[in-house]
Amino acid sequence: MLTKGDEYPIHQTPEPVAVAGSDRNFYDRFFFNGYSRDGSIFFAGALGVYPHLNIMDGAISVLKDGRQRSLHVSRILGMERMDTRVGPLSVEILAPLQSVRLHLQETEGLALDVRFEGRHFPIEEPRFTYRQGPRMLIDCTRMTQNGSWTGSLSVDGEHLDIVEFYGTRDRSWGVRPIGARDAQPVVPLQMPQYYWLWAPVNLPGASHFFHVNEDACGAPWNTRSVLAPEGAMQEGLSHLHRPEFSVDWTPGTRRIGSARLKAGDPSGGEHLLSYTPMAVFQMKGIGYGHATWGHGAFHGGYAQEREDFVPAELAWNDLDNLHIQALVQVAHIGPDGSEAQGLGVLEQLCLGPHGPSGWTDIVDA
Repeated sequence: MLTKGDEYPIHQTPEPVAVAGSDRNFYDRFFFNGYSRDGSIFFAGALGVYPHLNIMDGAISVLKDGRQRSLHVSRILGMERMDTRVGPLSVEILAPLQSVRLHLQETEGLALDVRFEGRHFPIEEPRFTYRQGPRMLIDCTRMTQNGSWTGSLSVDGEHLDIVEFYGTRDRSWGVRPIGARDAQPVVPLQMPQYYWLWAPVNLPGASHFFHVNEDACGAPWNTRSVLAPEGAMQEGLSHLHRPEFSVDWTPGTRRIGSARLKAGDPSGGEHLLSYTPMAVFQMKGIGYGHATWGHGAFHGGYAQEREDFVPAELAWNDLDNLHIQALVQVAHIGPDGSEAQGLGVLEQLCLGPHGPSGWTDIVDA
């Protein structure tokens, strides 16, 4: 089947763009977040394409005054991957690798029309490859970019101007569990384990990125720490070495109470960052781990639903509440001793055993 994408020189296989290899779990995803500089408003959005499930879905979610309000949407893809619209939600590429428009027409009390401008060239993270026994569970690439947002937001009749909001966007593609659960799991059955922390931070004049995946023994299998000066192109990104991330868990939970990062600078000095959580955003608000609106779920054609909840009232150890982004205040000390204050997120998804944290079960603490 030929589609609009076949007009562009973007083919990765001998097949038309509508076909993405052979794995039914192939996906292509946009993610966005944004937050006011005083931390009072946080929004996030996502749009995912699942070529071999023939589904496109997305969501917008806004955290304000302690309440999170979300709109979930889904439709049949029709194999046309270049049409990045799902009902009232759309993503428009204004300038590749630099500027994107995220738009939600007023629907069930929510509306958003914002433009993202990157602060630096996007960072290509190391390829994520993760197997469960012999079966490939994750095999994907992700690029990440910090930037600023401008535009407007409307929440249940309250109009808000988006002026100089900070935020992060990413684009990821490859293989990841999506849609219906596999009917035949890998044998023998194993306890699920996934330890993931991600901390994109906006600082005056620069952005900093850190992420880590660790196995049950605490050994990193994917990690990176990057400093991106304002306006840096690809060759100007500074890749820091030997990142060491330490965590103080809130007692009785798998939620971070405070955290610190130490990473080596190419000059021989060190960068020190400390993270203090301010608010919790539930990632299920944009589909991640959602029991009903999980990514790639089939809803019988076009479907939409509004969902409201108060994150502080949700049990942290329910499986669909584990995945969060904490809005964090950040203090940075550079190799020259200079100090700066910033704002960012500390994403957390910690499932199963993790020796350094003392966890031996799925959600013990």
